Amino acid sequence: MEGVRKLYRTGDNVVRALDGVDLRIRKGAYVAIMGPSGSGKSTMMNLLGCLDVPTSGRYLLNGCDVSRMDDDQLSEIRNREIGFVFQSFNLLPRMTALENVALPLLYAGVGKEERLRRAAESLRQVGLAQRMEHRPDALSGGQRQRVAIARALVTHPSIILADEPTGNLDTATSEEVMKLFAAIHRKGNTVILVTHEEDIARHAGRIVYLRDGKIERDENLHENR
Repeated sequence: MEGVRKLYRTGDNVVRALDGVDLRIRKGAYVAIMGPSGSGKSTMMNLLGCLDVPTSGRYLLNGCDVSRMDDDQLSEIRNREIGFVFQSFNLLPRMTALENVALPLLYAGVGKEERLRRAAESLRQVGLAQRMEHRPDALSGGQRQRVAIARALVTHPSIILADEPTGNLDTATSEEVMKLFAAIHRKGNTVILVTHEEDIARHAGRIVYLRDGKIERDENLHENR
C-alpha cells in the first residue's frame, strides 16, 4: 500500500477510514492487524482482500496494481489469490462440510470430480477427514472454523485473510485454530490476521497497530517468522 486513503461520506461529513497508509507485507509473512473500533481495521481488510478499492493511493498485490480494477477484475483476483476466513464461519447450513469447501471451485468452473477431490484433500489438511459428510449444525465451533479454513485453502491462494477468526471460540479451541494458521504459514502461505485480541495477534511474526486510519506502530515480534 502506498499513500492509501479511503474516504466515506455520511451526509455532510467525510470519514477518513484510512488516511495515507504506507504498508509493505512480504510474501510468506504472518501479520496481525490490530486497533480499537473505528481504527480502520475492517477497511484495511476489505482493501487487502480486493473487496474494495482505495479513494486514492495505490495497492499492489504481487506486483499488480489493483487500485483501479473494476468489479469483475477484483472478483477474478480474489478467486485466484485470496482465501477468506470469517468470525461467523459463513458456512451454508444445508450443505455438508465437503460441499461447503468445494463451493469456491464451483464458482471457478472446476469439474465436479476434481472439486470433490480437492475439497477432501483440503479437509484432510485441517484434520477433518472423518467429518466430511457432516453438516455445520453437527459440528462444534472449532470444527466449523476448520471447515471455513479448508474452504479458504481449497483454491490454493497465495494469501489467507482471517477476520477475527477466533471471535466465536473458547480459549482452548482458539489455540487449536491458531496452531492451524501457524502450520498453514509454515507451508508458505502469507497469513494476514485482523483481531482485537493481543494474545491472538502475538501468534504472528509482526503486528501492525492502527488508530484513526493511520499506522500507529509496526512491531516485528520475531525477525525469523
